[in-house]
Amino acid sequence: MCTFVPDGLEWRYVRAMSDVVSHYAGAGNLAAAIHDALTNAGVAVDGISTIALAPVDEFHVRGRAATLEIAEALAVDADSSVLDIGSGLGGPARTLAEVIGCRVTGIDLTPEFCATAAVLSEWTGLGDRTRFVVGDATALEFADDSFDAATTVHVAMNIADKAAMYREARRVLKPAGRFVVYDVLQGPGGDVYFPVPWAHDASTSHLATTEQMRGLLADAGFSVVSETDSSHESREWFTAMAARIAESGPPPVTFAAFLGSDFAQMARNQVANLNEDRIRTVTFVCQ
Repeated sequence: MCTFVPDGLEWRYVRAMSDVVSHYAGAGNLAAAIHDALTNAGVAVDGISTIALAPVDEFHVRGRAATLEIAEALAVDADSSVLDIGSGLGGPARTLAEVIGCRVTGIDLTPEFCATAAVLSEWTGLGDRTRFVVGDATALEFADDSFDAATTVHVAMNIADKAAMYREARRVLKPAGRFVVYDVLQGPGGDVYFPVPWAHDASTSHLATTEQMRGLLADAGFSVVSETDSSHESREWFTAMAARIAESGPPPVTFAAFLGSDFAQMARNQVANLNEDRIRTVTFVCQ
């Protein structure tokens, strides 16, 4: 994190990052809240599967299915070390560790997320292959060439200085390492309806367009191997989720655990933003 300097650029940066942390931090003691919700629903937490946790820890559009696509795109194996930038509650990190067998380091700005992610990894038996540290995506505290691959999932929407984020990702990657970016981007349909899952208002929302993303990644030293717009699949995912909830009710624990009472409105706005092409979901596979 930057040093606190009153009335300076760094002060404004710290204030903005503090607002992001506050958005996600919830009421605190998130692991206990998740534990209680699951046990009250008759779900044992010890040895719980990553699939069972996905409704709360795969905090991105298309959930676990998107993470499995990322796992394939990373082109790594069980001997690889992977960095998850903006790891949240650790769902993608655990899925990668589980399906590939690799070691995954997650970094996130929100201390409560990192603490909870470590607990969830213990529940799933993946504590030996995942670790989570508090840090700043624009100033990674890792040495050059530290990781075989890296990913970031629905993170840059909260980061104004994307150029620094992608430069840092390039710096800590080994030569020829892959970087898979799956994010929500600005669509041509107009301004975003707020609140949304990543921001209550525009002050902490920093969406790039697809064209801007291409330039940012190239400037950071990456070549784009593939680019996939999954907006149509995202709309279908939300439709299928609504149908499941209407038929069977919601899962025992959801993103509302840390987004609070605004989550329902955030979800409705997310769907409206997608349907009106105000946002898009796009994956860039880079090397």
